[in-house]
Amino acid sequence: MREASPKVNLQVRDRDLKYYIFDWDDNILHMPTRIHVEKKMPDGTWAPHTVSTAIFSMIRDDTANYRPPNGKWADAFVEFQDYASETENSFLRDARRAIERVISGQEKPAPSFGTFRKTLVEGRLFAIVTARGHASQTLEKGVRLFIDLVLTPDEREEMLANLRGYRACFDGTAIFGSDEDERNHYLQLNHYHAVTSPGFKKRLAREAPGAEAPEAAKQFAIRAFVEHITQVLAHTRQDAPRRASISVGFSDDDPGNLAAAERFIHSELAQHFPGVKFCVYDTSDSTVEKGRKKIVSGQMELDL
Repeated sequence: MREASPKVNLQVRDRDLKYYIFDWDDNILHMPTRIHVEKKMPDGTWAPHTVSTAIFSMIRDDTANYRPPNGKWADAFVEFQDYASETENSFLRDARRAIERVISGQEKPAPSFGTFRKTLVEGRLFAIVTARGHASQTLEKGVRLFIDLVLTPDEREEMLANLRGYRACFDGTAIFGSDEDERNHYLQLNHYHAVTSPGFKKRLAREAPGAEAPEAAKQFAIRAFVEHITQVLAHTRQDAPRRASISVGFSDDDPGNLAAAERFIHSELAQHFPGVKFCVYDTSDSTVEKGRKKIVSGQMELDL
């Protein structure tokens, strides 16, 4: 019996060129991962204390009452690293727990959960930019887990039809690989930046010395992704459909990262990429679905 031809959605050629940059924690998922600090007690002593990433974003500058264990911030973020001795990677374990709580209705989705889901179904390019210390491959596995656990069978089929459509319209592809091949091709086009990971720190030291602070490192990662998508579009078929502009949406729940991103867009990105429309979304208030729009650079607003 002859196998049915794979579905190819050629209508993607008429879509706007929208791309997305997501922080992970408390933006896509409310992860159970905890930061270990010491808290000053009323009698002046210091006691071990654990906080979520959302709480940490509010107390990290309160050095009078909170400090890292042993005076080392690396010790505070032990749960945010990869360890070869782990029987199951902690990031994947926590991501699975967070997803299961959403699916079961135990917890409300994080503000960008739905937008990320839609991004995957539509097959749009994206970047994960997080202050975590995991390898890029670990973050990519987290995205694969999200696809497997969150997307319905119909949504996964729609995603593959869209992916084949993009390959047909922009790359001139007429023969496609297996479903897994097409998904791998798509996921490898995206960026996965954990800006405190050893690999990313080496890249910063080589390409942007002095940008070690998380906010500055995220700025570097944002620019790298914008450069990446412009290069991808530049190498598509000359007769592929084009749009007058590209739009990039950035969402984060940390006020410090958001303020740094706004300054970076105004001072540098808008100057270097005048054809790109930028939009920043503040997802620090988890009660606001999709987040609060902070700024828009250009005339077209993103529907996040």
